[in-house]
Amino acid sequence: MKQSKYSNSRFVVIPCPHEATTSYGKGTKNGPAAILKAWQYLESFDEELKMETDKKAGICMEKPVTKKALCAKTLKVIKDKKTPVILGGEHSLSVEAVKAARARNPRLSVLQLDAHADLRDSYKGNKDFHGSVMRRILEVCPAVQAGLRSLSQEEYDFARKSGQLEKMHFADHVDVVEKIVSQLSDQVYITIDVDVFDPAVMLSTGTPEPGGLFWYEVLDILREVCKLKTVVGVDLVELCPIKGLTAPDFTIAKLAYRVMGYLASK
Repeated sequence: MKQSKYSNSRFVVIPCPHEATTSYGKGTKNGPAAILKAWQYLESFDEELKMETDKKAGICMEKPVTKKALCAKTLKVIKDKKTPVILGGEHSLSVEAVKAARARNPRLSVLQLDAHADLRDSYKGNKDFHGSVMRRILEVCPAVQAGLRSLSQEEYDFARKSGQLEKMHFADHVDVVEKIVSQLSDQVYITIDVDVFDPAVMLSTGTPEPGGLFWYEVLDILREVCKLKTVVGVDLVELCPIKGLTAPDFTIAKLAYRVMGYLASK
C-alpha cells in the first residue's frame, strides 16, 4: 500500500487512540494501531472498483492525535479540501470530528452505522460517555442511524418524542438503503462503529450484539451514500483487537480503504 505526501493526498488518515469511557470490553485505544498494521498487507488493487485507490487519489497517514486535538486537526484537513478518515478509539471522539465537519459544511448530516442507538443523555453523570455520542451529535446536526439492534427505554422515549425514531433503521430491516439516502442531506459525515457487523464478522469490539449486518450489507449502504452524497469525513471506531485474531483488524482496514475507493471513483 503506497502512502503519499500530505500535499498530494485526497485522503488523510488520522489515528485517534482515545479510550476513557468504555463500559464493557476494553482495548479501543489499541484499535488504530491494529488497523494500520493490517493496512500494510492490503492489496492496493480494489477488486470491486477495478482500480488502485492509493495511486488514484493519494492517501496520507498522519501521526496519532488526542481527542482534544482531533477537532482542530479534522478542521485543518477539511479546510485543505481533503477528506479525513479517522481511526478510533472509542466512539465519543466522533463528536469532535463532527463539530469540525459542521463548521465547514452548514448543511451537514451524519450517517451512523452501529449496533447501538447511543442516545443516552448521560451515563453515571457523564455526558461524554461513548453511549451518548449520538445524543451529542444531534445537538450539532441531524443524523440517520442504521444497523441498530440495542437501545434503552430512555433512548426509545427520546427518539419517539424528538422524531428521531423515523430516522432509526434496525438491523432486521436492511432493505431500506434508498430511504436512508433520502433522509440524509447533501453533505454527509459517516461514523462507523464496528459493532454494526454481526459478531460472526466482528468479535473484536467491546459491546457486541447478535443479529448484525454482514460485509455486503454494509457495503450496499456505503456505496450508495458515497455515490449520491458529498461525504466530507469518515470515522471507524470501537475496534478492540484480540491477540491472535487478526481477521477483524483486516476487515476494518479494508472497509476504510473501500470507502475511500467509493469516494475516489466518483
